[in-house]
Amino acid sequence: MPIKSFSKSRFNPVGGIADFWNEIRRPTPYRWPILALSVMPVAAIMGWALEQEYYGEPERPRINYITTLPEGRSDAEILAENRANQEIKDLRAAEEERIAEEKRKMYKALGKATGIDVEAMERKAEAERAAAAAAEAKEREERAARVQPAASESAGQ
Repeated sequence: MPIKSFSKSRFNPVGGIADFWNEIRRPTPYRWPILALSVMPVAAIMGWALEQEYYGEPERPRINYITTLPEGRSDAEILAENRANQEIKDLRAAEEERIAEEKRKMYKALGKATGIDVEAMERKAEAERAAAAAAEAKEREERAARVQPAASESAGQ
């Protein structure tokens, strides 16, 4: 089937443009106001669209490496830093425990003042803390048991 040429198509814009030009050329009293009203919506939409700003995705940074520690540290320096960090961690944990104990004392005093059985509450809280510590120890042992066979397998290879 041969392709129709655009000039023989019913979608040819030439006839429409010719009709428009004939209507504009006729001396009617409202041709310019009608033309202006016809152009205004398109001009308003185009003006709004051209004012919009679109920001594309920023270019991803190119990072070769990130280091916060000096290169070439010796094992002794790493161990010394780890020990210092562990001491700081232990001091923080001790301070948190001291604060928690101080809070418990204050709540006990408040409970005694209001007539609550603080001894029963203390026993219950102590049992919960012991259960949590036991669960944590069990989890630690399970992790160690999982790591140990993997370490022995990798050493044997």
